[in-house]
Amino acid sequence: MYGNKGRSNKNENRVIRFKCTLQNTIADVLRSRGWQEVKEESGDWDFYWADVGWMREVFDHCYMEEHMRLNHFRNHYELTRKNLMAKNLKRLRKQIERDSGKIEAAKCDFFPTTFELPADYHIFVEEFKRSPNSTWIMKPIAKSQGKGIFLFRKLKDIMEWKKEDSWKVDGTKDDREPVENYVVQRYIDNPYLIGGRKFDIRCYVLVTSYIPLKVWLYRSGFGRMSNTRYSLDSIEDTFVHLTNVAIQKTAPDYDPEKGCKWSLIQLRTYLLAKHGPEAVETLFRAMDDIFIKSLQSTQKIMINDKHCFEVYGYDILIDETLKPWLLEINASPSLTASNQQDYDLKFKLLHDVLTIIDMEGKLTGKEKRVGGFDLMWNDGPVHCDDLCMEGAPNPPYTTNTMLGCFNNREENLKKMMRNHGSNNKS
Repeated sequence: MYGNKGRSNKNENRVIRFKCTLQNTIADVLRSRGWQEVKEESGDWDFYWADVGWMREVFDHCYMEEHMRLNHFRNHYELTRKNLMAKNLKRLRKQIERDSGKIEAAKCDFFPTTFELPADYHIFVEEFKRSPNSTWIMKPIAKSQGKGIFLFRKLKDIMEWKKEDSWKVDGTKDDREPVENYVVQRYIDNPYLIGGRKFDIRCYVLVTSYIPLKVWLYRSGFGRMSNTRYSLDSIEDTFVHLTNVAIQKTAPDYDPEKGCKWSLIQLRTYLLAKHGPEAVETLFRAMDDIFIKSLQSTQKIMINDKHCFEVYGYDILIDETLKPWLLEINASPSLTASNQQDYDLKFKLLHDVLTIIDMEGKLTGKEKRVGGFDLMWNDGPVHCDDLCMEGAPNPPYTTNTMLGCFNNREENLKKMMRNHGSNNKS
């Protein structure tokens, strides 16, 4: 069987059969590993990169052998649907406040004030009236790529939208069509700006188990820049306020070759030059807390299946005080490349994901680093063996995360393969 310690070289060299519902970067990575593609609907497979629809419709009726692997957890939506993410984070905060007090619970204040509509409409109105000059943002709970999002400052804007969306103030719906739920959040109107433009950060987190919780953080990622200078004077302008590539690439002056992205190493270098190592390290440690606490918020309710793993795309916004805010978590982060640089990043990311999943059985299980991934949590925080991290001199912490630091993944993978070869000889 694949992935079992001590199996024979004969099994190790066996061809791995895969299915893939996407025809983009992930399909290229799977084929590049020499695995055998299964295109028949009923064909046997060892590894399946499935879409969330397949998980919803087929997973519960599917028998899986020991070695088989899938790229989603059964109820991943507890973390990735906007309303459920907010609900679970609120519950975690209350639990921490009961167990450890308000000071410790305040460490969970990394997501904006959030309500679900129509269910929380009256509670939202009370909060809205307490701060009448605030800007709010509406998001459909189950859509991505910026679809259906808009900003508002007046309740009458909600009333107009409500009529279009067919739900009533008391939370009931009329007979015209099913209601679509939204979340409404206080808009973070003081974002950190680069060149006068707003941006957010896409980070990649790999979870291979929820019980015990085992989390890997990828060193590389990117900042998604707005194409238009930031201003609160025009809240209707999506090119100003939404950094999603799907939105920005429709801007009249968008350049597909240059895109609107900075690599994380560029972004970290810029912040280091502007604010110094201590402030930047504090920022990135706070981002580490966001990754872990958000996953802990669903740890007890996530269906932990040994066949499953998941690559989450975290979207983080930094405000002008260098405080990070969690915007959303994606169960299906885009794997379609916008340019060659984007393709290279995603190809390497996915290649390293498959190396960690280890269908070939080449890992010892004790690795703290695989390619561009660093193991940050293994039923508790993972500490770095070497305190000398790239990007900052003599950092005062030992956490095994290097987000935005030099990603010498090729060197690491070669070293791992050499060690694997010497272990086989011995």
